[in-house]
Amino acid sequence: MERESREEERKGSGAAAAAAAAVSTPGANLRDLVSREYYGHKKKVHSVAWNCIGTKLASGSIDHTARVWSIDPHGHSKVKDIELKGHTDSVDQLCWDPNHPDTVATAAADKSIRLWDARSGKCQVVELSGENINITYKHDGTQIAVGNKEDELTILDVRTLKVAKKHKSTYEMNEIAWNKAGDLFFITTGLGHVEVVKDLEFLKPCKLNAHTAGCYCIAMDPLDRYFAVGSADSLVSLWNVKELLCIRTFTKLEWPVRTVSFSHTGEFIAYASEDPFIDIANVETGRSIHQIPCKAAMNSVEWNPKYNLLAYAGDDKNKYMTDEGWSHSGAALAQPEVLAASSPHNTLPKLRRPLWVPRQNSVVRCLFPRQNCVRRRLHSEKVSRSPTDLPCSGVGSCLV
Repeated sequence: MERESREEERKGSGAAAAAAAAVSTPGANLRDLVSREYYGHKKKVHSVAWNCIGTKLASGSIDHTARVWSIDPHGHSKVKDIELKGHTDSVDQLCWDPNHPDTVATAAADKSIRLWDARSGKCQVVELSGENINITYKHDGTQIAVGNKEDELTILDVRTLKVAKKHKSTYEMNEIAWNKAGDLFFITTGLGHVEVVKDLEFLKPCKLNAHTAGCYCIAMDPLDRYFAVGSADSLVSLWNVKELLCIRTFTKLEWPVRTVSFSHTGEFIAYASEDPFIDIANVETGRSIHQIPCKAAMNSVEWNPKYNLLAYAGDDKNKYMTDEGWSHSGAALAQPEVLAASSPHNTLPKLRRPLWVPRQNSVVRCLFPRQNCVRRRLHSEKVSRSPTDLPCSGVGSCLV
């Protein structure tokens, strides 16, 4: 009956599914995981994120909506969700207030960001100048940074909802993040380096030669020891925050890395691309400890801030070859078919959201231990990488 009910959902008006994978302590059997899917979106899911206490999972979709799922981390109670409607274009990324478990911010291609109350569904709107694709909170919750397709950064004061600072770059800027102390701001770029800006002094960046191809995504270690950068060269590099030196790389993927995330203890790192799996590795040893099979490219992976629970969403298709429209807590189920953006010079296109074929349904997933019983654009070709290519220049890689 449950299987038939799920089929009916997929055939109907559409659903959003969120998937999360629960990874236990070292030595636990990582094969005994249960993947749960959550349906609600009508089209593909681009982004998933947990609130600060790990009880709610938000998902953003190209169907112009976001959803908030109230999820029991142990997988016992029934999942409840609320739809956040108001945007008039694709919701490309979202993030939660680090200090308020019911406030979530969404960035959309309609040139606005919205701050939502996840209990009532009401929001405050801030109109900006470009199609927004990246958004992140400062860890004290006082500021929000927003990046758009025109490579412009906007810093907003959350208390007044006024623009505090703007910065226009002459080259591609991708995902952004603050360190936990809030004094360092990190910008991944299409040139293969990471800009580290102190106290938002954008004219005096420290540039780290991080990768041999464009840097796409970034994640901060919750213990503020490391940050990780995913690149088009298929590598994830791990960096020391204080010394700004590369420590090691994770090399299991063969396609451009789309998304990366640290577990709440900083012990594990999850990263994904167009490869048919999500890799989970030990941060200290660099060893791959588990891989979650995927049927399609992943757009977003996000660890729960309190539990070893991984949410993810991707480009899955159902048997009718239409967008599943889901998000998962543990395993991503959404598989929308995609048209890759092409490049006139037969190189990787500029990092922006992919051109997606309109679909019907979407999903989000989660993986739970049995005992406790969706992003960037696609590329038309693999990135070739020589075994001798170095992901970073090591000592002396900081160029002021």
